Amino acid sequence: MDSTPQVCRVCEEAVAADHEAFCGQCGSLYHLSQRMDRPGKDCGSVWINEDHLALDFTCNICLNPEPQASLEDVLDLEEAAVAAGLSLDGMRTLADAGQIRHRKTAGGAYLFVRRDLVTLRG
Repeated sequence: MDSTPQVCRVCEEAVAADHEAFCGQCGSLYHLSQRMDRPGKDCGSVWINEDHLALDFTCNICLNPEPQASLEDVLDLEEAAVAAGLSLDGMRTLADAGQIRHRKTAGGAYLFVRRDLVTLRG
């Protein structure tokens, strides 16, 4: 028997058997309180599908998908620093510290998505 705890796709925390549900769209496990009279975490929803007369279970990731970035929204380090109003070194420091989502290519170039920089502008 596998004793590895099952993990929620949304929050990546362990899910107890009485708080589990599986998403009807992606099939992943997520937290869902089974009873209204007990406290619990909800990382998705369930509702009655009136067309199919069945319950629809959906995780928050499938309920609220992130919009896909176009190539125009991908910025290199210099462009990201200008967009965020930071110096190159400041932007690189934030990226290396994991404080801003980014990707570093095999060649060492930093890549950012424009919408992730919004929180840096203050």
